[in-house]
Parts: sequence; C-alpha cells; structure tokens
Amino acid sequence: MEKHTKEVQLGDTGGALSDIVSQWIVPQWPAPKNVRAYVTTRAGNFNQAPYDGFNTADHVGDSQVVVARNRRLLQQHFGWSREPQWLNQVHGATVVTVEQAINLAADACVSEVEGAACAIHTADCLPVFFTNKQGTKVALAHAGWRGLLQGVLENTLACFAGSDCVYAWMGPAISQKYFEVGEEVYSQFVQATPSLQVMFTPVAAGKYLCDLYGIARYRMEQRPGCTVYGGEYCAFGDSRFFSYRRQPVTGRILSLLWMDSCQ
Repeated sequence: MEKHTKEVQLGDTGGALSDIVSQWIVPQWPAPKNVRAYVTTRAGNFNQAPYDGFNTADHVGDSQVVVARNRRLLQQHFGWSREPQWLNQVHGATVVTVEQAINLAADACVSEVEGAACAIHTADCLPVFFTNKQGTKVALAHAGWRGLLQGVLENTLACFAGSDCVYAWMGPAISQKYFEVGEEVYSQFVQATPSLQVMFTPVAAGKYLCDLYGIARYRMEQRPGCTVYGGEYCAFGDSRFFSYRRQPVTGRILSLLWMDSCQ
C-alpha cells in the first residue's frame, strides 16, 4: 500500500503545520484578545487514510506514533509549556481542570492558567467553547445527546459562578438534517423538558431528526448572562470535518481553547 502520510520533523513547527493552521476554524465570538481558539479541519496530509488530515485522537485505531507526533507538533507550534489536558471522553457530565492528571474520564475541561490548553475530540458531537468577558477563565465541553441530557453544559457553566457575562460558541456538530434518533432519545429529553419537543422533527414511526444545536442553545440560554454564538457548521455534511456517522472508521475533530499572556 502506498504511504500517504507526510513526513514532518518534530523540530519543524513553522512549515506544514502553519499551512494547515491557517485552514482551521477560528470561532466568531466576542472573546477577549488573549483567548485563543481553533477547530481543526481535514486539511493537510499528516495521517494515513481513513484518518487523513490532522488527527490527534489516540482511541480510534490510528497510528499511536503519528498521533503522538501530531500532539507534540501542536505543543511546539503554539509554544505551550505542556500538552493540553487530553480527556478520556465518556459522554458524561464531569468537568475537570487543566491542573488535574491527564487522561481523566471527563467531558469538559476548565482553565484559569495561561498557556494551558483545553482540548476536546468530536466527530458529530458538539464542542462548546466558553469564556468570561474578562478572559480570565475558559472552558471546553463535549456535548453529545447523552452529555446534553446529563447536564454537561450546565456543569461547565457552573464553573463561571460570579461571572456576570459568559460567551459560548458552538463548533462543528451533526446538523438536524442528518441526525436521526429513536423514540428513547426523544422521550428522555421531552420528559425532562417538555418545551424541547420543538427540537425534534418526526420522520417515521419512532424516528426523529434531532436539533443538537437547538437543544444546546436552549440549555445554555437558561443561564443568565450567557450569550451563545456559532452553530453554523455541519460535521456530517461538510467534508472538511471528520464525521463518525458518515465514516465510522475515521479521525476526530480537535477543538482547542486557551489563554495567552498577551492582552
């Protein structure tokens, strides 16, 4: 088999990686200038198919050597003092801090440490970015339907107690057009919050199209002072992104969020 992985030396942080960073998604939200955020795309050729693009997820069957190299390249390129807090995501509602041990079973991470990045992997689930108006705290959450139901966004917002103004930005996730769920998902949401019935469009007996973005926005806007942005990308319909539902064996979208020392 022909090898498609582009050889990148660990010491080279200004070449190919810089080229693909320019093709990543930068959130459009009124975050302070010291808050840095990116969402990766499949630009570049750092990994072999079906993980081709720039994959940093180590749980999807990709080469562990290449994944580790990509993670180190990120650290070198952005000048972090250490790698991000890589989470063992379990579709739950636990929030951890960047100071805690790496590879914790959690689905959200919060940071008050300059240069310490939060990281989330997704491939149809929703990554949600948070910052306070002052840019002194940031958080990143992984919100699939299970996490939304269990309150991962509410738990993350609780970390901003005392902040009058919190900005949230929703990154690429599967859009309602492609997100079909069964009666069990519909029932759990509607029984817990009857007003969420409008987020589900019936398409067949016991089948619904679920508005993941709409549910997340509704949940976050219940918190006074939280303003929500984003929600315009579809991971399934846009080939720039990895999508598990489109291609079950694939890489993962990486969302990154941290604070720089510069204002």
